[in-house]
Amino acid sequence: MSQQKRKPKVPEGHTRFLKTRQKKANEKGFVGYDTVWESFQKEVKYKTPKKP
Repeated sequence: MSQQKRKPKVPEGHTRFLKTRQKKANEKGFVGYDTVWESFQKEVKYKTPKKP
């Protein structure tokens, strides 16, 4: 039991707007994941409306 269990390397996940990557294990053996969101909304510069 002195050996730590190792998690298998997980390939990067790709979807239309999301990417996931596996982080390295920390000293306790916890393996986390990074999630990167790509924006799917367009941001338009605000213009003040014309005055009547």
